[in-house]
Amino acid sequence: MGYLHATRHPWPTLVLLMPLLLAYELGVLWYGGPNPDLIRNGADAWLRMALQEYGLGQMIVAPALIALIFAVASWWRRKDRPDGVLGICCGMGLECFAFALLLWGLSHGIAPLLHRLGIVLNQSLPRDPVMARVVTFIGAGIYEEILFRFLLFSGLTLLLRLALTPRMQALLIAGVVSAFLFAIAHHVGPYGEPLNSYVFVFRFLAGLYFAAVYQLRGFAVAAGAHACYDVLVGSAP
Repeated sequence: MGYLHATRHPWPTLVLLMPLLLAYELGVLWYGGPNPDLIRNGADAWLRMALQEYGLGQMIVAPALIALIFAVASWWRRKDRPDGVLGICCGMGLECFAFALLLWGLSHGIAPLLHRLGIVLNQSLPRDPVMARVVTFIGAGIYEEILFRFLLFSGLTLLLRLALTPRMQALLIAGVVSAFLFAIAHHVGPYGEPLNSYVFVFRFLAGLYFAAVYQLRGFAVAAGAHACYDVLVGSAP
């Protein structure tokens, strides 16, 4: 099994995902103190609220459910499990960093263009301690990719394909819709940010970018790239 095919297998995905998931959940408990919800990522909070509706509000349920999904998928495909999983995960980790750097570079190229169009950057970073922000950013990589790419993008693509929409058209529609909802989700609810045109447009474009990474390289690389980018940009002084 070649590297590109092996990285799409759920087993390397699970191996790469588990340290990130564990670091986030332990970090929330450590830095959140008596109010861990204050530093939880928004998508994580929404998932937990949805689970509470079914009586599954315990803290362990959300991460356990994510781990279970990929564990079951790994067991289901155990016969074609790739060898050398640690080497594969190291390669995937380098990909995550490379895709994060690429988005960082694109963001610096997009900013002048948006400024010429009259869309002005006015974004301030949260004032939480750096490590608390890092924890939140890791959570964003996991839970926002679960919600907006793994569930929304994939689910909408599947529905469109079942409706006999051509594959490329289905991917494009699903990418645009999931990217729009990804961008607007940061500005709704009690913890939503004030609507800023530059931030909204950039997050929409970033949503398209992560949808492309997800489609081409799989969930683990998309989640890792998302987390790396947020940490790279958000934890800077």
